[in-house]
Amino acid sequence: MKFTTTSITGLVVIEPDIFRDDRGWFLEIFNLQGFKSGLLALGLNSPDYFVQDNVSSSKKGVVRGLHYQHEPYAQGKLVSVLHGAVFDVAVDLRPDSISYGEWFALELSAVNKKMVWIPAGFAHGFLSLEEDTCVSYKVDKYYNKDSERSVVWDDANLGIQWPTLAEYYLSDKDKSAPAFVKLPV
Repeated sequence: MKFTTTSITGLVVIEPDIFRDDRGWFLEIFNLQGFKSGLLALGLNSPDYFVQDNVSSSKKGVVRGLHYQHEPYAQGKLVSVLHGAVFDVAVDLRPDSISYGEWFALELSAVNKKMVWIPAGFAHGFLSLEEDTCVSYKVDKYYNKDSERSVVWDDANLGIQWPTLAEYYLSDKDKSAPAFVKLPV
């Protein structure tokens, strides 16, 4: 696996080794030892284990996010796409970070097979770029409804450059998410 740092410390793009032959391809989507070694080589900590695997399916134009959990339930996420494609976004919400309020985005797809490690302290969201897009993410803390938070996806203060689509579909909760400037410190 190839681990690549991004412009935001702690956020890592992971490209798995893909083994192809005339039958198709094979890849290892996760290996704890390899994951820990890859992050350690970059000088980063990794979770000891993941406690939950989640999968979502979305039609084209669905926006999910920007979601996060407040401490002590803040989650690290390893995100990949099993079918389709997304514009995946992480926003740094770590108060002591030099990149606080900055965002990073990339396309994750079943074709490019890239993954992204988003450590605790980030809001995460994505825009589905294709019909029947299936996103998988492993998390290192359990979901806790009382610590669930969100930031409005198109907040002008963040300036995320989302792809332009004819229509966007959001849950009522995501439509009414607070602006970044109104986040509790």
